[in-house]
Amino acid sequence: MATAESAQAHGELLLTLPFENVGTVASVDWIGAAFPEILNRRFAAAGFLPISRNDRAYAFDHLGLPPDFQPTHASTLRLAQTLDADSVLLGTYQVDGTRITATVRVLDMADLREGAPLVESADLSRLPDVINALAWRVVRQLDPTYPVAEETFVAADSKLRLDAFEDYVRGLVQGSPEDRLRRLRDAVRLDPTYGPAWLALGDASFAAQDYEGAATAYGHLTRNDPDALQADFHRGLAYFYTGKYLPAEDAFAFVSTRLPLPEVVNNQGVASARRGKDGAPLFQQAIAGDPKDADYHFNLALAYARRSDAANAQKEAQTALQLRPSDSEIQTFNNNLRNPGFLPPATPPGSQPASATPAATNLPLERIKRSYDEAAFRQAAFELEQMETLRAATQPPAKQVTALLAEGNRYLNAGLLVESEREYNRAIAVDPQSADAYCGLARVRERTGDHDAAAQLAKRSLQLHDNAAAHVVLARLALAANQVPVAATELASALRLDANNAEARGLRPAITARGGQVQ
Repeated sequence: MATAESAQAHGELLLTLPFENVGTVASVDWIGAAFPEILNRRFAAAGFLPISRNDRAYAFDHLGLPPDFQPTHASTLRLAQTLDADSVLLGTYQVDGTRITATVRVLDMADLREGAPLVESADLSRLPDVINALAWRVVRQLDPTYPVAEETFVAADSKLRLDAFEDYVRGLVQGSPEDRLRRLRDAVRLDPTYGPAWLALGDASFAAQDYEGAATAYGHLTRNDPDALQADFHRGLAYFYTGKYLPAEDAFAFVSTRLPLPEVVNNQGVASARRGKDGAPLFQQAIAGDPKDADYHFNLALAYARRSDAANAQKEAQTALQLRPSDSEIQTFNNNLRNPGFLPPATPPGSQPASATPAATNLPLERIKRSYDEAAFRQAAFELEQMETLRAATQPPAKQVTALLAEGNRYLNAGLLVESEREYNRAIAVDPQSADAYCGLARVRERTGDHDAAAQLAKRSLQLHDNAAAHVVLARLALAANQVPVAATELASALRLDANNAEARGLRPAITARGGQVQ
């Protein structure tokens, strides 16, 4: 079976189907849909390309299957082939009293061979831990050398409230739009920090044409969130539909700087044009990405028309019409451009433009793209990350380590433990003597609750290079263990090395309040 490293190189697609409830408790049927939600997030963090819920629903619809259909072996193969999946995860679960037991098998589509069954069992209140533990075991089955620890996977959702998670999952699968919105609103009320619930609430509000509510929900995702690009694409649309063109342009611009897909760049240009700006450069960029899209050529023709550049406007309008001959609006616009009096003459640079003719003031509006191909969106994001990884690999080792540490710190600050540990381990692979990377791992272990491992890693960091950050970790660990004098000593060492260290300065009042003397 392919390794996670080859998955990163080739974008291996994993299809996780909802798990089947093989027990007798029908009230926990919702749990079946919970497994793919967490598993897919962990697989993405590990470098795979999980097939999304929406793409899975598309395949069900394409094959004429109801959304709650439990696939047979034959229909599973058809689903996987429809979605071009490399591996399929098939799972079952049952609840006995307050305990849940889950089993998953990984089917390799290349040779139709199943891996050994993986089983996890725990109290039902620890459902996210069960799913995360299974995620880690699946990744390790696919790649026995995968370096991120199981406890990091489990800790990824350690603060997630189970009642909020249940409302979130039920909000994804409820029948009526009203019930979905109610459940998702309950989910974010119970756990305002759970990004996936805010994204789902934004999607549900958007589908209900509550664009103000959608923009607000999407806005709760930070720019470091794994779903930030998708959220901001739809947030841009939500702002656009309410006539807020400046924030719409800003939202599309954020996405396009990270992922310059043609539809995103086009929408940035449309929002800019609605503000009276020249969108031509952005429409040209969209055309470069997809020269066969008639809307992009139409929008560029309009941008030229607003410049009174009749020749280029006619050229782009004719191209748009060739691509879509049945489009009556493009046909009318193209015909109007042939009228010499339709546009005012172009004005020399620096002079005042001539007044537009009545026809020119009634130009049609630029066309916005209202959706994107989610699979292509995720694939493009994945490929962009791979390009960055390959580019970084050509840099000198010191620069590679600096970049990996920066990414690790960014992920850690966003609470993405799996991703941060992955980057710190990559930094150590490049430079086994990186004190900062070991300190980063110590901070991850501190977050996962393994204080002994965190202390060992911090001390390893100090052996390699005396640094304030590792002393701060040890100070926090000592304080948590009620070893106040040790905490004070470690903090004093940190402040001697870096008197302006924000974490050290913030920790000082907590130590002195418990009688510690920081020299």
